[in-house]
Amino acid sequence: MTGLRSEEFSERRLEVAGWPINVVTYRVGERYYCTVDNVSPGARVARGEGASKEEAEEVALEKATRYLSQTRRVVTEEPVE
Repeated sequence: MTGLRSEEFSERRLEVAGWPINVVTYRVGERYYCTVDNVSPGARVARGEGASKEEAEEVALEKATRYLSQTRRVVTEEPVE
């Protein structure tokens, strides 16, 4: 049996809903896969799959936008001396 390997690997940084994200897309066989993680600490936020690179990224970015826009940000301030 021939092992499958990822091809057409691409990685880029974007900002979604005020959050910096890392978008990784690759092809395995005939399908494209995309993962979105928040840059720090690097936790995966969303995944997408599709027949084309654009379709996989669209699915993953739509999910990431929905999740990150619902995420509450806590702003901490340094005490003033």
